[in-house]
Amino acid sequence: MATRTDAPTRREQILKEAARLFAERGFHGVGVDEIGAAVGISGPGLYRHFPGKDAMLAELLVGISERLLTGGKRRSAEAAGSPVAALDSLIEGHIDFALDDRPLITLHDRELDRLRDSDRKMVRQLQRQYVELWVATVREVYPGLPEVEARASVHAVFGLLNSTPHLGGPGSLPGREETAALLHRLARGALAAANARSSGA
Repeated sequence: MATRTDAPTRREQILKEAARLFAERGFHGVGVDEIGAAVGISGPGLYRHFPGKDAMLAELLVGISERLLTGGKRRSAEAAGSPVAALDSLIEGHIDFALDDRPLITLHDRELDRLRDSDRKMVRQLQRQYVELWVATVREVYPGLPEVEARASVHAVFGLLNSTPHLGGPGSLPGREETAALLHRLARGALAAANARSSGA
């Protein structure tokens, strides 16, 4: 499996360009030939990698849900029993996704309903597991926060972090490091505010 330091495979290049084009023009606004041209191969050549656009969309949306859950579990395990460290690491991992994979956020919002029922159910199942991982960690950090409020707070933080496609184009934000730090402060502040309200502080 390729890592971020590996050269992307042709299949990964196709998925990246498909995500960008689908996000920019919509799933039905992009042809196979255009995706092929973006990676330097003929449209029909794509069929050696994917049976069609539907398969690309499914792999993109199921794949990112799997990646977030797997990465979240790994980050939690690496926190060595420190709930605060685990929460900070979960936030950092989601910020990496929100900053580096903006087209996938747009794609999820617009095109999830185009997936086959089985693929859509898989995405939802993976997402629920990811949410519950966060909820458990948040409640370890803030044990006085009721479960229902912790879950609502986690969804609200996801909404905050996943707003990156709407924050403007290149040059309209601080640098990546500064933006990541800002999002981290906002996420921790939102969770702390939920706990303060719940505890009556």
